[in-house]
Amino acid sequence: MIPSLTRRAAVGAGLAAAAAPGRARAQKAPIRIGVLTDMGGPYAANTGPGSVVGAQLAVEDFVRANPDIPVEVVSADLQLKPDVALGISGKWFDSDGVDVVTDVPLSSAAFAIGDMAKQKDKIAIFTGGASADITGSRCGPNHLHWVYDTWSMPHAVADASVRDGNDTWFFITADYAFGHSLRKDAASFVAAAGGKVLGEALAPFPGTTDFSSHLVRAQASGAKVLGLANGGGDTVNCIKQAAEFGLMKSGMKVAGLIFLIHDVHGVGLAAAQGVLLTEPFYWNMNDGTRAFAKRFAPKMGGSVPGSVHAGQYSGVTHYLKAVKALGYEKAKASGRAVLEVMKATPTDDPLMGKGMVRKDGRVIHDMYLFEVKSPAQSKEPWDYYNLKRTVPAAEAFRPMGQGGCSLV
Repeated sequence: MIPSLTRRAAVGAGLAAAAAPGRARAQKAPIRIGVLTDMGGPYAANTGPGSVVGAQLAVEDFVRANPDIPVEVVSADLQLKPDVALGISGKWFDSDGVDVVTDVPLSSAAFAIGDMAKQKDKIAIFTGGASADITGSRCGPNHLHWVYDTWSMPHAVADASVRDGNDTWFFITADYAFGHSLRKDAASFVAAAGGKVLGEALAPFPGTTDFSSHLVRAQASGAKVLGLANGGGDTVNCIKQAAEFGLMKSGMKVAGLIFLIHDVHGVGLAAAQGVLLTEPFYWNMNDGTRAFAKRFAPKMGGSVPGSVHAGQYSGVTHYLKAVKALGYEKAKASGRAVLEVMKATPTDDPLMGKGMVRKDGRVIHDMYLFEVKSPAQSKEPWDYYNLKRTVPAAEAFRPMGQGGCSLV
């Protein structure tokens, strides 16, 4: 049974309805954006309510400039279950007038929803799902992949670590599509840089909270680096428990392959200091990111936006620009037609900067290699990162010809 967790985000709908009063305007069906996310599971801090807010803020800005186009945001909790995610998306597309599904922090669900969007000529914009196969073997003409993936996130981290002499690795891997994809890509970067993988421990997902046996195996392997091929709460738990076991004090490095700012917050700087990570967005990078954080924080109890939240703003903004360029009627009639406009138009916003949508549906933009600050280096709340390197968009993502996408 599909849970009754769909919620309309009144801010987008209210602005749209108030922008152009009148009987004809009220009868015009809105462009409807569905945020399908993790509201209470291990990925909720990095996606969840913040993903809804990111979409809402994009709608606010668009409707203010384009009051003749009604837009509404709805949201639901996928409960990290592919069947639930597919059921909600099907109802949204078939009965609820949803034109685009966004976020989806579960790669297996993203694969199925991408296929569904193709069948029903709708759009999916994946900001929370991470498998690089979304625009590789599972690419399609009706979905895009924003923010990061399992190729882009470990690339700079693995390369920098091996070059610094940390050339033997042990992985703790979440035992499902995302974890396997992340481990595979990270291991390939370790090997390409001249390093070696000494072993791996598979952790059932979801449900694993005690990683002690995996950490003992990692320590016994003699590897210099513990690579965490997981995310969200699992990464937080691994790093906390690794610190308790004394792995870092014994000299073992920890590589957070998908380690985001809310994960750092969950771990704390005392345990996370020195960890290398890659992100495409940091709230304190420039005036544009700080301005967005200032709007975001009051809606989220003072929390700053993370990369997925920023990606929601970026992706929804680009989608709505394409709706305007194509025209409301055509946009409601065909998701593929909107997506073609999105591919033909460079991306440009204050959060992700300049980029483009490739033929395979991968959205490329700069990525950044950061090192987590020590408590003494942090000067204000959420001041967590030192920038080590900017990875240009052309280098940050897997070359298009290497993914196996049938559209290329």
